[in-house]
Amino acid sequence: MSRPLEHVPADAPAGRRPLRLAGVACGVAAAVCWAAGFVAARHGVLIGLAPVDIAFHRFVWTGFLLLPAAWQAGLRDLGGVGWGRGLIMTLLAGPIQVIAAATGFLATPLGHGAVIQPASSAVGSVLLAALVVHERLSFARALGTAIIVAGLVALGTDAVASIGRHGLAGDALFMAAGLSWAVFGTLLRRWHVGSLRAAIAVGTLSCLVYAPVHAVLFGFDRMVAAGLRENLLQIAAQSAAGMLGLFLFARAVTLLGAGRAGVFAALVPGFALALGFVTIGEVPTAMQLTGFALVMIGFRFVLKP
Repeated sequence: MSRPLEHVPADAPAGRRPLRLAGVACGVAAAVCWAAGFVAARHGVLIGLAPVDIAFHRFVWTGFLLLPAAWQAGLRDLGGVGWGRGLIMTLLAGPIQVIAAATGFLATPLGHGAVIQPASSAVGSVLLAALVVHERLSFARALGTAIIVAGLVALGTDAVASIGRHGLAGDALFMAAGLSWAVFGTLLRRWHVGSLRAAIAVGTLSCLVYAPVHAVLFGFDRMVAAGLRENLLQIAAQSAAGMLGLFLFARAVTLLGAGRAGVFAALVPGFALALGFVTIGEVPTAMQLTGFALVMIGFRFVLKP
């Protein structure tokens, strides 16, 4: 039996370079999937779907697909994760987080959510790593965090200037969603829970808890009114942003290592802005582009070892 592949270093011999290229392809594809999820959520709320419907499409369908894996892994302890920890992970990275982000799109354009949420997640992850996991906070990461915060301030200024003070509420929701994801990632590290087990736990609880809650409290009238095509679009995009993006990113980590794979998260805002311009015609303002540029510069420093 062959030894499991760890990661392919930058100076790998020519025979292993195709594996490194495959890792890059997986990382880029994961970023595209996550970006598509942002664009589809913005499009969904614009055509009349509620944020709770977006969350249903993100988690419930893939959750049903994951139920056999959950059953095989053992439902008694939720595949080794535990029901208590699984519930906490679902609260942080499940339907509530997506509802918060999609609600933000009711008040602000795509350029805000696609930049603020990943940026807030990056800032939160750096700070939590220093405070909770006791990672050394290097000068580069501290500088990058400060630059990202400056980018977020620029986006907040744009919200007030072009949308009004209620735009700040939308930005706050994106920040909350990003920070929630940062806490989720920190807990995964402390609990030593892999991405696949986490996805199975969140998907299972979404099916068992959120699906019936959605049916009873919110119903499916908006989904029916939107039509089959729009619902299929949401199912495809949200499933890609969920399970497919997670799988591709995990594969990139396997082939490249966690440090190099982390760089691909920085591609999400740019891909989202480009996809939004091409598919739904949202043109970023000058201030949004300024905030985006600052966040990208900050990402470059934050992702340094």
